[in-house]
Amino acid sequence: MFVMIRGAGDLASGVALRLRHAGFAVTMTETVFPTAIRRTVCFSRAVLQGICSVEDVTAVLVRDREGMEAAFARGQIALFVDPRGEIAGRFHPGVLVDAIMAKRNTGTAVTDAPVVIALGPGFTAGLDCHAVVETNRGHTLGRLITRGGAMANTGIPGSIGGYTVERLLRVPADGIFECRAEIGDMVKKGDIAAVVAGIPIRPEIDGILRGLLPPGIPVFKGMKAGDVDPRCERSHCFTVSDKALAVAGGVLEGILRFGHTGMEDLP
Repeated sequence: MFVMIRGAGDLASGVALRLRHAGFAVTMTETVFPTAIRRTVCFSRAVLQGICSVEDVTAVLVRDREGMEAAFARGQIALFVDPRGEIAGRFHPGVLVDAIMAKRNTGTAVTDAPVVIALGPGFTAGLDCHAVVETNRGHTLGRLITRGGAMANTGIPGSIGGYTVERLLRVPADGIFECRAEIGDMVKKGDIAAVVAGIPIRPEIDGILRGLLPPGIPVFKGMKAGDVDPRCERSHCFTVSDKALAVAGGVLEGILRFGHTGMEDLP
């Protein structure tokens, strides 16, 4: 039995890190052009780099069963490019985690695996998955929900240092993303962090650049481009967040609660 995680962004990567530490074999899937902004803590980087590490765990890009099993043997995460969500049907994981964070169900079904767990809004436990994990910051963050769903998406990010929407950078136009700063850089309000179609993207607050889209990818107007952290703690840019670890704890609880307590034979 192994765990397959759909998505390899920051929450998905926090889940993968915690499950790998707990001894599970983990496979992840991603799109051709990953759009995670906290990419220094995202296994999605392996799509472009072939291999990457988040803290002390490494993921490698694989293309077939042999590559997946070789990654497992090395204690690594196996990452597939799977934009149409076909891999689960081929490899039959014991647990499937939908961590795409699309705020809606993009095709996950409760029949996709013996245990199906979904992150955040857009899913109903008992209908299209066995359980949902709350992803909204607050008292219920990381809670495992076995009836109903998570809180609705408000469109407002959680408060950090007293800032919410002010922390975010947004793409001003359709085009190709060009970086003018790097994750971990200190920025001031009004600095140029990136450019799209000749239009600069400027932070609204002072802080440290905790997230930024990768250069060279196609983007569209309005999409999230970056994240400025007013706490200015550089280590936060390169370690999994408290939110991701809380969500990962909910997933681990769900796996154990539904009776899957370890790695049996690989498929």
